[in-house]
Amino acid sequence: MDSQNAKCSGQTVTLAFFMGAIAGTIAGILLAPKSGEETRRELKGYARRTEEEVIKKAKEARTALEEVIERGKHFVEEKRADAEAAIKAGKEAMKGKMEKCCS
Repeated sequence: MDSQNAKCSGQTVTLAFFMGAIAGTIAGILLAPKSGEETRRELKGYARRTEEEVIKKAKEARTALEEVIERGKHFVEEKRADAEAAIKAGKEAMKGKMEKCCS
């Protein structure tokens, strides 16, 4: 059996997808239990609620991100201070060794 005949081409799959979408849309319109006005009203309400939820989640995400950024700043500042202290201690130790060695 030829393997090329067994596979569907991309065009065939795309066409089948669009035909299925069209058939589903038509079936949905014909079999809808509610009027168009009622369905639009419900969709608007759903869209409004979804928008409110998205805005709320975005605000929560922004607050969380700001907190993470602040913690990151504090962490970096602490590590910078630790590194400066270690460098200062190393310089002092080196200075002491140099004075001992060269005097």
